[in-house]
Amino acid sequence: MIKNTENPYYNLFLKQKNNQLKVAKASRNQRVKKLNALQRAIEITYRNNIKEALKKDLGKPSIESEMTEVYQIIGEIKHAKANLHKWRRDKKVKTPLSMLGASSYIKYEPKGVCLIISPWNFPFNLTFGPLVSAIAAGNTAIIKPSEMTPNSSALMKQIVASVFDEDEVALVEGEIETSTQLLKLPFNHIFFTGSPMVGKIVMKAASEHLSSVTLELGGKSPTIIDETANLKTAAKKIMWGKFMNCGQICVSPDYVLIDKSVKEKFISECKGWLDKYYDKDPKQSDAYGRIVTSKHFNRLANHLEDAKLKNATIHYGAETDESTKYISPTLISDLKDDASLLHEEIFGPILPIVSYDTLENAIAYINSKERPLALYVYSKSRTNTNKVISNTRAGSTCINNNVIQYANHHLPFGGINNSGIGKSHGYYGFKAFSNERSVVKQNTYGITELLFPPYTNLKEKLAKLTVKWF
Repeated sequence: MIKNTENPYYNLFLKQKNNQLKVAKASRNQRVKKLNALQRAIEITYRNNIKEALKKDLGKPSIESEMTEVYQIIGEIKHAKANLHKWRRDKKVKTPLSMLGASSYIKYEPKGVCLIISPWNFPFNLTFGPLVSAIAAGNTAIIKPSEMTPNSSALMKQIVASVFDEDEVALVEGEIETSTQLLKLPFNHIFFTGSPMVGKIVMKAASEHLSSVTLELGGKSPTIIDETANLKTAAKKIMWGKFMNCGQICVSPDYVLIDKSVKEKFISECKGWLDKYYDKDPKQSDAYGRIVTSKHFNRLANHLEDAKLKNATIHYGAETDESTKYISPTLISDLKDDASLLHEEIFGPILPIVSYDTLENAIAYINSKERPLALYVYSKSRTNTNKVISNTRAGSTCINNNVIQYANHHLPFGGINNSGIGKSHGYYGFKAFSNERSVVKQNTYGITELLFPPYTNLKEKLAKLTVKWF
């Protein structure tokens, strides 16, 4: 390893590097014991503290914190504990007849020292979720959470210190410079959750050490609603999925593509559900959060101003209060093609509604953009649904619902290209933090030895037979 003693995190990295083989040898029961300790800390010891920190950082309602943070982490831990014995097991594979006398298998071994860089929108879930996978796979890990949610980051540091020694798992706080310094170290694997723009920076830094990466990114996740859809149900689910956590969700519907014949009816249904969810005044509602920072508030306010200047139609909301970082749930349509809302990931409580003439046009619109992390389809038509899935590419798809695919620990979660590289959750998270080591064991005299030098006419004939028959 190249020494980098000027790096403030070099000694911490070195501690974990020196300890990685010991951690790697931990048995299934020992790894479960670590997961149990983390589960107790989150589920019992710090549960109320977690909700308080999220309220301070994001204005997040208590029930949302339970369902999207605590529940998700506990579910990930329980799933890992129940299946770890299967995941760790050597996987036997076939051996070709040309290697007669040998057997083959795949051994799952930990990658080593890992870096987890987590975001601010679901700070506990998106920090401890990857950590569960890293522990299950037998790695050490250094965690760098977002500086935008300081109360959550400070509490996570306390939780990690209460459960782990720093030569196994450690959390460091700080801003961009902290991440920059950490990325200079030769980690065996880097797990990053955030924007595509920063993901490129992480990938470039990882290339200096040929570190493997899992990049959980985002992008503009479209929602198609065709003329057969149940509009009342579609509106109910989309208004929930879009405006939960104030729209600050990587898999939330970024924009709606709707058949022009049902657009107005859909908008009417959406208004009704928003009034019901937030008592007609989201600003006073205990069920509605806030934008994380003034920087993000201003970014979203600029989107709204751009749309208004270009004569977009506001159907609901568009109210802002900079002093409290409040932006109301907003429904907007008739956007010009060059509107910023249609080109940048929104990551906030603004839903553009774009009408289409034919389903083929909607598909072409999606394919003209980067591949999304999620794609949603609301339809009663199996033909239409299959057409959308067959003719588009996305990290995940949910039919007649949204967001919930994230909560299925049996499914891989992740994007494709601009929306991410690699998968996480459950077995797929375990694999992300594991090296699939191929092993061939020669049990007896091998047939390939018949072809060792010196080469003769007989061996040339045998070689040709091997190519032909084996």
